[in-house]
Amino acid sequence: MLKFHGTGVALITPFEDNGHIDYPALKRVIDYVIEGGVDYLVVLGTTAESATLSKKEKKQVLKAALEYNEGRVPVVLGLGGNNTQAILDEIEETDFSQIDAVLSVSPFYNKPTQAGILAHYRTIADACPVPVILYNVPGRTMSNMTHETTVKLSNHPNIIGMKEASGDLSQCMRIAARMPEDFLLISGDDILTPSMRVIGGKGVISVLANAYPELFKTISHGTLEESKKAAFKILDINPLMYEESNPVGLKYLMKELGLCGDYVRLPLLPASENLRERIKKLKL
Repeated sequence: MLKFHGTGVALITPFEDNGHIDYPALKRVIDYVIEGGVDYLVVLGTTAESATLSKKEKKQVLKAALEYNEGRVPVVLGLGGNNTQAILDEIEETDFSQIDAVLSVSPFYNKPTQAGILAHYRTIADACPVPVILYNVPGRTMSNMTHETTVKLSNHPNIIGMKEASGDLSQCMRIAARMPEDFLLISGDDILTPSMRVIGGKGVISVLANAYPELFKTISHGTLEESKKAAFKILDINPLMYEESNPVGLKYLMKELGLCGDYVRLPLLPASENLRERIKKLKL
């Protein structure tokens, strides 16, 4: 699983001012992050505003991303939700010939028990033709996958890793202490990537790598000292990416960098004037 060591970029979905998907901007972003040194693409994750893309649009975005990638780096597909059967149906309908793995978020809203989360992921992993990466993000799902649950799932032959975005380093350490040697512990918090590396993490699936891929190459592949110093550079701007919900701040930053517009879909709104001013002051 060396292909998933380093930085995976959680790609945005650029929009035009009329709400349509901006495919030239998507190509521009993909070229930019690959040339900047990211190790793999994550398509249709949370940062892609996948919750407000139609089924047809998701297929179109995936097709375009694969075309623009041209096989240069591995591709991970965001494929998760809180309806297990719907995910199974989507697996059946998806062509995985150019997809290297799936990133599947822990079920949200339903707030299942740990036993329910275990059954959900085992069912998906049994059905999926490519490896599955778990995704724990309690701030969005309102339920936490405990380290015991993650360790149990780490022994499934088709579950290869965990994107851990709980922000709880103690929980991450407990996973690292008990997981199989080849299991991928991946940071889901950009700023914690150096700390995750120290305890055995293999990199990050990053939001800010959309804007700063070269910086994240250092964070993921540099010495621990280089990684730490690079992460310090984003200490102040990182929280602004989430202040009005991801990817609102990120899209404004990328507009400032000339990569795409800052359009988002309702119920999200573009960055407020106050947030825009602070991002302008802190951009690298």
